[in-house]
Amino acid sequence: MDSKEIRKKFLQFFESKKHEIVSSAPIVVKNDPTLMFINAGMNQFKDYFLGNQVPSNPKVANSQKCLRVSGKHNDLEEVGVDTYHHTMFEMLGNWSFGDYFKEEAIKWAWELLVDVYKLPVDRIYITVFEGDKKDGLEVDQEALDIWKTIVSEDKILLCDKKDNFWEMGETGPCGPCSEIHIDLRDDEEIANVPGIKLVNEDHPQVIEIWNLVFMQFNRMGDGSLVDLPAKHIDTGMGFERLALAIQKKKSNYDTDVFQPLIKYIATRANVTYGVDNKRDIAIRVMSDHVRAISFAISDGQLPSNTGAGYVIRRILRRAVRYGYTFLNFEEPILYKLVHILAHQFEEVFPEIKEQQTFIEKVIEEEEVAFLRTLNLGIKRLDSIKLSLKDDEIISGDKVFELYDTYGFPVDLTALIAHEGGYEIDEKGFEEAMSKQKSRSRQAAEVSTGDWVEVKEAQDVEFVGYDKLVDHASIIKYRKVEDKKKSFYQIVLDKTPFYAESGGQIGDKGFLECDNEKIVVFDTKKENDLIIHYCDKAPSSVDSEFYCVVNETARRKITNNHTATHLLQAALREVLGEHVQQKGSLVNEKVLRFDFSHFSKMSVDEIKAVEKLVNEKIRTNIALDEQRDVPMAKAQEMGATALFGEKYGDSVRVISFDNEFSIELCGGTHVVSTG
Repeated sequence: MDSKEIRKKFLQFFESKKHEIVSSAPIVVKNDPTLMFINAGMNQFKDYFLGNQVPSNPKVANSQKCLRVSGKHNDLEEVGVDTYHHTMFEMLGNWSFGDYFKEEAIKWAWELLVDVYKLPVDRIYITVFEGDKKDGLEVDQEALDIWKTIVSEDKILLCDKKDNFWEMGETGPCGPCSEIHIDLRDDEEIANVPGIKLVNEDHPQVIEIWNLVFMQFNRMGDGSLVDLPAKHIDTGMGFERLALAIQKKKSNYDTDVFQPLIKYIATRANVTYGVDNKRDIAIRVMSDHVRAISFAISDGQLPSNTGAGYVIRRILRRAVRYGYTFLNFEEPILYKLVHILAHQFEEVFPEIKEQQTFIEKVIEEEEVAFLRTLNLGIKRLDSIKLSLKDDEIISGDKVFELYDTYGFPVDLTALIAHEGGYEIDEKGFEEAMSKQKSRSRQAAEVSTGDWVEVKEAQDVEFVGYDKLVDHASIIKYRKVEDKKKSFYQIVLDKTPFYAESGGQIGDKGFLECDNEKIVVFDTKKENDLIIHYCDKAPSSVDSEFYCVVNETARRKITNNHTATHLLQAALREVLGEHVQQKGSLVNEKVLRFDFSHFSKMSVDEIKAVEKLVNEKIRTNIALDEQRDVPMAKAQEMGATALFGEKYGDSVRVISFDNEFSIELCGGTHVVSTG
């Protein structure tokens, strides 16, 4: 079975079990402050687990693009070195939101692996949660009893919280899990050491392929566990590992998921893969990293110096460094791999093919810039070596300078230094690194309290398209503290305040009740929850509040938002249909519009765009706003969608002259362009 067939059979299997097949969420997280990137299949469904939203279908399945390079789930340093860790990977998953629970999840997983994929029963092992005294949890007897009806007891292990209790982060939905492991070693090795002894021991051929999470609890800020409103199923199976098992390979990189990339890199480097370990690691790093970089760019995250953009830049530079050091790539090479990805994923993730030229251009420019920086770093290292006496070592501070300023990892500095007969002070480097991490942690420390529930959770109604004042009640609130100040987050049952989204900043204003006035200094989304950032806590939580949006600021923001639509349409008319929005900022003072194009705009092109936008303003075109339009119909209408945005089944379509500007948009707009 090739990888495309493996993925197809997974989705068909769960479709036969009455699951709705949903699309992957963008890999770059937009409305969840606890995450930078999607790191698990369940991220997009977090609100269903918390009871903040009701799903349209209680059973879904999909293949989710994931990235694990920061925070709790950080696999970056293992990538390329071992055979099964990756930055970007696909997570095959099936979910139940309060529908089925442990029995169906376990039995269906077994049916798919054994009956459909024909994996050998005698090589499969199961782990079950043994309980945890600190959390007051007993052994997961229910899961254990179900597994006993399927496999013999000598194939089942009880494991601790570290391996068999799944948590997305410090707080949030969590629960015990049951993992399915497979032994892929040769018969001779199995005869010497039984697989049961190697489960969860980091053996490259005895690996976990599927994790069945029984989502029962919510981890609170104080570390305690409370029951979720309903019991859910959240499963995750690494697609690349599944391909490894089915295709009977020894490494994920030997499967058809990675081999086309590996063969291309090896050919261009004029080396044979599988001969030299250091070169092999470099080839694996490059073939892995280009996937993460390409998917992030296609979902709207360009490499930059801060936040998610910095993480992508770091991954890209790590790949360039390995290619430069071990494969002698002194010219850009990564961008030439994008065409392979475009072909591999055109059926499941067409965004790579649709933006292929743009992705290639971004990667090539980054490669050129970093190769230049690498050369500067080598010159700096040469000057450091010249200042040393023969028996001196390069100090930790100098090694850290090369790391921090030029992006040199310790191993690269050590390698170049060693070639010149010098050693480096690794301990001093670690101390300098530790100090920087400590400074970063202190600067970013934020303490978020648990929600104080005032009334039962419900969908929040946004009324801000039609009015700027309204009455509303509080659903819940919580206190947030950081280094500078403390403030409160308040959720209302309905609100005229627009939450920051799609580049448009959140509304400001106030909430008023009797003699109490609460200033709203920002409005943001957390998943699909609209949260008001307020200067103080409500003293009367059961009362109705008068909600007032700052009308002057909103009007100016609205002007600028409509202008971005006219600007995008003008850019596409003047420069070509390939122009895609890559980000924007819309506030009361300015608009900033980021877009993809292959060269600097000429003066004449800029003038033509300005002239066209001003003409459309002076024509005073009336807004055509259509709400709750089925997604398929919006696409038929030719509405422009933003890559990297996750749209629902029904969308809002904003048009100004149907022949000129028609977009999917949740932002606020003027009634006519004049």
